[in-house]
This record gives sequence, C-alpha cells and structure tokens, in this order.
Amino acid sequence: MSTRLPGTKYKRVFDQGRPFRGRLFAAWVLRSPDAGRQAGVVVSKKSFHDAVDRNRAKRILREGFRLMAPSLVADADWVFAGRASLGGKQTADVMAEIRHVARKLGCLVEAGGKKTVGAGANPS
Repeated sequence: MSTRLPGTKYKRVFDQGRPFRGRLFAAWVLRSPDAGRQAGVVVSKKSFHDAVDRNRAKRILREGFRLMAPSLVADADWVFAGRASLGGKQTADVMAEIRHVARKLGCLVEAGGKKTVGAGANPS
C-alpha cells in the first residue's frame, strides 16, 4: 500500500486533524478507523522560491515519513507543511521530528508493538 495520501483526504485532515507546529514542518494528524497510515506533503513558494528546493523539501519529508511509517499507528493520516528551516536538512532530521510529533500525539508504536501514551492519546 502506498504511503501517499490521496488528494481527496487533504481537506479532511486539515479540518479535523490535530495540528502540531514544529521547527521543520507543521503537521496535522487525523486518527480514524478508515485512515491508512498515509501522508500528504505541501511546501509553499513563500518558504522555497525555487522549484528545485521545493521538490527537495517534499522528497525529504516523504522519505522521512516512509522510513518512520512502521513505527507509527496504522489508523492515522498525516499532512506535513514544510517550513523554510527545512532547507539544508537531512532525512534523519525529519525522522527525529516526526518521532517527536508522533510521541507527543500518542501515535508512536514501540518495538514491542505497544502504543506510547502521549498528550491526547486514548490509552488502550
């Protein structure tokens, strides 16, 4: 299954998802039974003027999410909005921030398959 969020779900995640503002990106996470551990990425021209830089930022965000996906809960859809501070960063930096966001929102799964309990998580 693809990790890319279909365009029809972006608005729903923006409207109903929980926001998080980080150093490298802003993220919205929507947990629902029909979610499929997918992510959408947006990067504005205001943050990155050149198309080459915008595309690199999107690639880094997508790759960071792809590598982190096995550690995330399966019932969440994500949307990432890249910030200007993302310029010059590596995939490992993005992965660390995604891990931080997921832990804070209770969307991180530990190695043993247990979900970590964070702010706003439903402990189960």
